[in-house]
Amino acid sequence: MSDQPGSQQPASPAASRVPSERTHHGDTFVDEYAWLAAKDDPETIAFLAAENSYTEALTSGQEGLRETIFGEIKARTKETDLSVPVRDGAWWYYARSVEGKQYLVHCRRSVRPDDTGPPMTADGGPLAGEVVLLDVNELAGDSPFIRLGAVDVSPDGRLLAYSTDLSGNERYTLRFKDLQTGAVAPDEIPDTYYGTAWSADAAAFFYITVDDAWRPYRVWRHAIGTPASDDVLVFEEPDAKFNVGVGLTRSKRYLVIASASSLTSEIRLLDAANPTGEFTLVAPRRPGVDYQVEHQVTADGTDRLLILHNDGAVNFELAAAPVDNPAQWTPLIPHRDDTRLVAVDAFADHLVVYLRRDGLTGLRVLRGDGSADEIDFPEPIYSVVPGANPEYAAATYRLHYTSLVTPDSVYDYDIAPAS
Repeated sequence: MSDQPGSQQPASPAASRVPSERTHHGDTFVDEYAWLAAKDDPETIAFLAAENSYTEALTSGQEGLRETIFGEIKARTKETDLSVPVRDGAWWYYARSVEGKQYLVHCRRSVRPDDTGPPMTADGGPLAGEVVLLDVNELAGDSPFIRLGAVDVSPDGRLLAYSTDLSGNERYTLRFKDLQTGAVAPDEIPDTYYGTAWSADAAAFFYITVDDAWRPYRVWRHAIGTPASDDVLVFEEPDAKFNVGVGLTRSKRYLVIASASSLTSEIRLLDAANPTGEFTLVAPRRPGVDYQVEHQVTADGTDRLLILHNDGAVNFELAAAPVDNPAQWTPLIPHRDDTRLVAVDAFADHLVVYLRRDGLTGLRVLRGDGSADEIDFPEPIYSVVPGANPEYAAATYRLHYTSLVTPDSVYDYDIAPAS
């Protein structure tokens, strides 16, 4: 409202009424404003401009207050900062924000022999020796909008797959960058979606596309260095109730295609060292049965699948299965009425189970020597969630902790049993 009582208010713009009929399932609905759905129509644009002008006129007296509030919020925000670096192989990966710039800078720095934990800087500035993977400010250029979809480094650390959306419609253009030379390859792939995975040798890349209803339903294989027109369709989900995703197991040994509806899922696996092979079905879909799959190779060479499922277990149970017989599920953590198993992360010599009990989230560590414990937290009411943990042989576990009085905090939990 205006801050000048009694002043003449501008008239609100009125949208034209143009009857338009829609008939579905024998019912006809008359929509007088359907014409506004044509976002590029000059009349639609003119009406929206009039609405904006009307809003600006009514709130013009609040401009000073808005600037004051914005200035206070900005003064409390550390604009130049970096995320806690995450180790993956020989590199620490992180993102930086820079004062005065709109978007993040994605970086990495090599792991050094004297690193005892994630490297940080006191002022949130660049790490010594950092390599910039992507500066999203540069990618945006003069575009008023940009969103990153994929940011996926190849297993050998040599290539970066990244995708950008410059219009806001969540259809991303996928590109490949050589991290040794900085060159962006010419094999550009338009209209991709979230979800990507590399083959073990980084010669093939898997990605998702959507149908007209924006449903992710196809998985494609792209051979690096070839045109997108040569890409191979490896899977299509025909059931409109199911969405499709693609990724890797934490061991990076298997490519995963997951089809999932609200209550039912179905998963296929393929050896990441054989990207042109055929995906193997873990277990056929059954209505109401939801399952997730992880893969673990332990230090002694034991090779197994981990299946988190709700088949006869409303709160889910964790089962193990042979790689060559993935439908043979043997309970590992049986179902409990008081504990909901949410997810499992597999590592070389331990598992971390994400769970919920008594209204609180929690984390349980199961080590290869048979010992196990739940991570304790100091407050009676809190929330804990897994963080990014790409390093398969990690001796620590990254987690996020917050409560009503504790802001979001990042911890690395030492997996070794307490002495």
